[in-house]
Amino acid sequence: MVRVARDRCESGIYHIVLRGINRQDIFYDDGDMLRFLETVEMKKTDKQFEIYAYCLMTNHIHLLIRETGDTVSRIMSRVGTSYAKWYNQKYMRSGHLFQGRYGSECVEDDNYLLTVIRYIHNNPVKAGLVNKPEAYRWSSIHNYYGNKEYPNGLTETGFVLGTIHSHREKAIRAFVEFMKQDNKDKCLDEVIIHRKTDAEVKAEIEALMGEPIGRLLGMDKKKRGEIINIIKQSEGVTQRQIARVTGISQNIIFKSKT
Repeated sequence: MVRVARDRCESGIYHIVLRGINRQDIFYDDGDMLRFLETVEMKKTDKQFEIYAYCLMTNHIHLLIRETGDTVSRIMSRVGTSYAKWYNQKYMRSGHLFQGRYGSECVEDDNYLLTVIRYIHNNPVKAGLVNKPEAYRWSSIHNYYGNKEYPNGLTETGFVLGTIHSHREKAIRAFVEFMKQDNKDKCLDEVIIHRKTDAEVKAEIEALMGEPIGRLLGMDKKKRGEIINIIKQSEGVTQRQIARVTGISQNIIFKSKT
Protein backbone atom coordinates (compact mmCIF):
# COMPACT_ATOMS: atom_id res chain seq x y z
CA MET A 1 0.00 0.00 0.00
CA VAL A 2 1.30 3.44 -0.93
CA ARG A 3 1.64 5.69 2.10
CA VAL A 4 0.03 9.11 1.94
CA ALA A 5 2.53 11.91 2.52
CA ARG A 6 2.11 13.78 5.78
CA ASP A 7 1.02 17.40 5.81
CA ARG A 8 3.95 19.77 6.12
CA CYS A 9 3.82 22.40 8.86
CA GLU A 10 4.75 25.94 7.93
CA SER A 11 5.89 26.47 11.52
CA GLY A 12 7.97 23.27 11.45
CA ILE A 13 6.43 22.33 14.84
CA TYR A 14 4.87 18.88 15.29
CA HIS A 15 3.14 17.09 18.13
CA ILE A 16 4.31 13.48 17.87
CA VAL A 17 2.91 10.35 19.54
CA LEU A 18 4.86 7.07 19.47
CA ARG A 19 3.18 3.88 20.69
CA GLY A 20 4.50 0.43 21.49
CA ILE A 21 3.58 -2.30 19.01
CA ASN A 22 0.56 -4.34 20.11
CA ARG A 23 0.19 -1.85 22.99
CA GLN A 24 3.23 -3.34 24.68
CA ASP A 25 5.31 -1.40 27.17
CA ILE A 26 8.27 0.44 25.71
CA PHE A 27 9.63 1.38 29.12
CA TYR A 28 10.04 -1.21 31.88
CA ASP A 29 12.15 0.82 34.31
CA ASP A 30 13.68 4.24 34.87
CA GLY A 31 16.78 3.14 32.99
CA ASP A 32 14.74 2.66 29.83
CA MET A 33 13.21 6.13 30.09
CA LEU A 34 16.57 7.70 30.78
CA ARG A 35 18.06 5.92 27.77
CA PHE A 36 15.32 7.23 25.49
CA LEU A 37 15.92 10.80 26.62
CA GLU A 38 19.66 10.33 26.15
CA THR A 39 18.99 9.02 22.64
CA VAL A 40 16.93 12.09 21.76
CA GLU A 41 19.59 14.40 23.19
CA MET A 42 22.33 12.59 21.31
CA LYS A 43 20.45 12.85 18.00
CA LYS A 44 19.82 16.58 18.45
CA THR A 45 23.47 17.53 18.99
CA ASP A 46 23.77 18.33 15.27
CA LYS A 47 21.10 21.06 15.68
CA GLN A 48 18.69 19.35 13.29
CA PHE A 49 15.70 19.79 15.60
CA GLU A 50 14.52 21.28 18.90
CA ILE A 51 12.39 19.74 21.65
CA TYR A 52 9.74 22.00 23.17
CA ALA A 53 8.02 19.38 25.36
CA TYR A 54 7.97 15.66 26.10
CA CYS A 55 6.25 13.10 28.28
CA LEU A 56 7.22 9.44 28.54
CA MET A 57 4.42 7.06 29.49
CA THR A 58 4.75 3.30 29.94
CA ASN A 59 3.58 2.37 26.45
CA HIS A 60 3.65 5.64 24.55
CA ILE A 61 5.61 8.86 24.13
CA HIS A 62 4.62 12.47 23.47
CA LEU A 63 7.11 14.82 21.83
CA LEU A 64 6.74 18.42 20.66
CA ILE A 65 9.41 18.87 18.00
CA ARG A 66 10.51 21.72 15.78
CA GLU A 67 12.43 20.99 12.61
CA THR A 68 15.50 23.17 12.23
CA GLY A 69 17.35 21.17 9.60
CA ASP A 70 16.22 17.60 9.11
CA THR A 71 12.62 16.50 8.45
CA VAL A 72 10.48 15.18 11.26
CA SER A 73 10.23 11.79 9.50
CA ARG A 74 14.00 11.38 9.45
CA ILE A 75 14.28 12.63 13.02
CA MET A 76 11.78 10.05 14.31
CA SER A 77 13.40 7.31 12.25
CA ARG A 78 16.84 8.05 13.72
CA VAL A 79 15.58 8.27 17.29
CA GLY A 80 13.29 5.23 17.03
CA THR A 81 15.83 2.99 15.32
CA SER A 82 18.58 3.82 17.81
CA TYR A 83 16.41 3.26 20.87
CA ALA A 84 14.82 0.06 19.49
CA LYS A 85 18.26 -1.43 18.79
CA TRP A 86 19.38 -0.75 22.37
CA TYR A 87 16.06 -2.00 23.78
CA ASN A 88 16.14 -5.24 21.78
CA GLN A 89 19.66 -5.97 22.99
CA LYS A 90 18.74 -5.29 26.61
CA TYR A 91 15.66 -7.50 26.59
CA MET A 92 17.01 -10.13 24.18
CA ARG A 93 14.25 -9.65 21.65
CA SER A 94 14.02 -8.84 17.94
CA GLY A 95 11.61 -7.12 15.61
CA HIS A 96 9.70 -3.86 15.72
CA LEU A 97 9.21 -1.96 18.96
CA PHE A 98 6.95 0.88 17.83
CA GLN A 99 3.47 0.57 16.37
CA GLY A 100 3.57 1.46 12.68
CA ARG A 101 3.92 5.11 11.82
CA TYR A 102 3.96 7.67 14.59
CA GLY A 103 0.97 9.96 15.00
CA SER A 104 1.54 13.64 14.26
CA GLU A 105 -0.26 16.95 14.04
CA CYS A 106 0.84 20.42 12.98
CA VAL A 107 1.08 23.19 15.56
CA GLU A 108 0.72 26.45 13.68
CA ASP A 109 -0.18 29.14 16.24
CA ASP A 110 0.86 30.22 19.73
CA ASN A 111 -2.48 29.46 21.39
CA TYR A 112 -2.54 25.88 20.17
CA LEU A 113 1.16 25.52 21.01
CA LEU A 114 0.34 26.20 24.67
CA THR A 115 -2.68 23.88 24.53
CA VAL A 116 -0.55 21.02 23.22
CA ILE A 117 2.09 21.57 25.89
CA ARG A 118 -0.56 21.55 28.63
CA TYR A 119 -2.08 18.42 27.12
CA ILE A 120 1.29 16.65 26.99
CA HIS A 121 2.18 17.52 30.57
CA ASN A 122 -1.27 16.51 31.85
CA ASN A 123 -1.08 13.03 30.31
CA PRO A 124 0.02 11.32 33.56
CA VAL A 125 -2.76 13.13 35.45
CA LYS A 126 -5.44 12.02 33.00
CA ALA A 127 -4.09 8.48 33.16
CA GLY A 128 -4.47 8.51 36.95
CA LEU A 129 -0.75 8.13 37.69
CA VAL A 130 -0.39 11.41 39.62
CA ASN A 131 -2.68 14.18 40.84
CA LYS A 132 -0.67 17.04 39.37
CA PRO A 133 1.72 17.19 36.39
CA GLU A 134 4.77 18.27 38.40
CA ALA A 135 4.48 15.09 40.48
CA TYR A 136 5.45 13.03 37.43
CA ARG A 137 9.17 12.63 36.87
CA TRP A 138 9.36 11.82 33.16
CA SER A 139 8.14 14.98 31.47
CA SER A 140 9.47 18.42 30.60
CA ILE A 141 7.13 20.17 33.06
CA HIS A 142 10.03 20.55 35.51
CA ASN A 143 12.03 22.54 32.99
CA TYR A 144 9.14 24.96 32.48
CA TYR A 145 8.63 25.35 36.22
CA GLY A 146 12.31 26.18 36.67
CA ASN A 147 13.05 23.13 38.84
CA LYS A 148 16.86 23.08 38.96
CA GLU A 149 16.90 19.40 40.02
CA TYR A 150 16.01 18.56 36.43
CA PRO A 151 18.67 19.58 33.87
CA ASN A 152 17.31 21.58 30.94
CA GLY A 153 19.69 20.28 28.29
CA LEU A 154 16.96 18.51 26.29
CA THR A 155 14.08 21.00 26.34
CA GLU A 156 14.23 24.47 24.79
CA THR A 157 11.78 26.39 26.98
CA GLY A 158 12.77 29.89 25.85
CA PHE A 159 10.69 29.95 22.67
CA VAL A 160 7.46 28.85 24.35
CA LEU A 161 7.89 31.05 27.42
CA GLY A 162 8.72 33.92 25.10
CA THR A 163 5.24 33.66 23.55
CA ILE A 164 3.81 34.39 27.03
CA HIS A 165 6.06 37.22 28.28
CA SER A 166 9.44 38.71 27.41
CA HIS A 167 10.52 38.51 31.08
CA ARG A 168 11.35 34.86 31.88
CA GLU A 169 10.26 34.83 35.55
CA LYS A 170 6.95 36.47 34.70
CA ALA A 171 6.49 34.00 31.84
CA ILE A 172 7.09 31.04 34.18
CA ARG A 173 4.53 32.35 36.68
CA ALA A 174 1.98 32.83 33.92
CA PHE A 175 2.76 29.36 32.54
CA VAL A 176 2.17 27.76 35.95
CA GLU A 177 -1.21 29.51 36.19
CA PHE A 178 -2.08 28.36 32.67
CA MET A 179 -1.29 24.75 33.63
CA LYS A 180 -3.65 25.02 36.63
CA GLN A 181 -6.64 26.12 34.55
CA ASP A 182 -9.53 23.68 34.19
CA ASN A 183 -9.53 22.38 30.66
CA LYS A 184 -10.83 19.74 28.29
CA ASP A 185 -7.80 19.77 26.00
CA LYS A 186 -7.81 17.09 23.31
CA CYS A 187 -4.96 16.75 20.85
CA LEU A 188 -4.53 14.17 18.11
CA ASP A 189 -7.94 12.87 19.20
CA GLU A 190 -6.15 10.89 21.90
CA VAL A 191 -8.30 8.87 24.29
CA ILE A 192 -6.78 8.21 27.70
CA ILE A 193 -7.41 4.58 28.60
CA HIS A 194 -8.33 3.91 32.21
CA ARG A 195 -5.52 1.91 33.83
CA LYS A 196 -7.00 -1.21 35.43
CA THR A 197 -6.15 -2.08 39.00
CA ASP A 198 -4.32 -5.28 39.89
CA ALA A 199 -7.57 -6.63 41.33
CA GLU A 200 -9.38 -5.95 38.04
CA VAL A 201 -6.62 -7.67 36.06
CA LYS A 202 -6.68 -10.67 38.42
CA ALA A 203 -10.44 -10.99 38.06
CA GLU A 204 -10.19 -10.75 34.27
CA ILE A 205 -7.55 -13.50 34.12
CA GLU A 206 -9.53 -15.77 36.45
CA ALA A 207 -12.63 -15.26 34.28
CA LEU A 208 -10.60 -16.43 31.27
CA MET A 209 -9.22 -19.39 33.18
CA GLY A 210 -12.42 -20.40 34.93
CA GLU A 211 -10.37 -21.12 38.05
CA PRO A 212 -8.13 -19.34 40.62
CA ILE A 213 -5.14 -17.45 39.21
CA GLY A 214 -2.77 -19.50 41.36
CA ARG A 215 -3.22 -22.41 38.95
CA LEU A 216 -1.91 -20.43 35.98
CA LEU A 217 1.74 -21.31 36.60
CA GLY A 218 0.99 -25.06 36.53
CA MET A 219 -1.22 -24.85 33.48
CA ASP A 220 -0.32 -26.39 30.12
CA LYS A 221 2.19 -24.06 28.46
CA LYS A 222 0.14 -23.59 25.28
CA LYS A 223 -3.09 -22.84 27.14
CA ARG A 224 -1.26 -20.49 29.51
CA GLY A 225 0.22 -18.65 26.53
CA GLU A 226 -3.23 -18.20 25.02
CA ILE A 227 -4.52 -16.60 28.21
CA ILE A 228 -1.49 -14.32 28.46
CA ASN A 229 -1.92 -13.20 24.87
CA ILE A 230 -5.61 -12.41 25.40
CA ILE A 231 -4.97 -10.37 28.54
CA LYS A 232 -2.10 -8.50 26.82
CA GLN A 233 -4.65 -7.14 24.35
CA SER A 234 -6.98 -5.91 27.08
CA GLU A 235 -7.21 -2.11 27.29
CA GLY A 236 -5.75 -0.55 30.41
CA VAL A 237 -3.47 -3.52 31.20
CA THR A 238 0.33 -3.37 31.03
CA GLN A 239 2.72 -6.28 30.60
CA ARG A 240 4.54 -5.32 33.79
CA GLN A 241 1.22 -5.50 35.63
CA ILE A 242 0.45 -8.96 34.21
CA ALA A 243 3.82 -10.20 35.47
CA ARG A 244 3.16 -8.73 38.90
CA VAL A 245 -0.33 -10.23 39.19
CA THR A 246 0.50 -13.68 37.83
CA GLY A 247 4.00 -14.17 39.21
CA ILE A 248 5.23 -15.01 35.71
CA SER A 249 8.49 -13.30 34.73
CA GLN A 250 8.35 -10.17 32.59
CA ASN A 251 10.54 -11.84 29.99
CA ILE A 252 8.01 -14.63 29.46
CA ILE A 253 5.14 -12.15 29.27
CA PHE A 254 7.19 -9.92 26.98
CA LYS A 255 8.15 -12.72 24.55
CA SER A 256 4.72 -14.32 24.40
CA LYS A 257 3.45 -14.02 20.81
CA THR A 258 0.38 -11.90 20.23
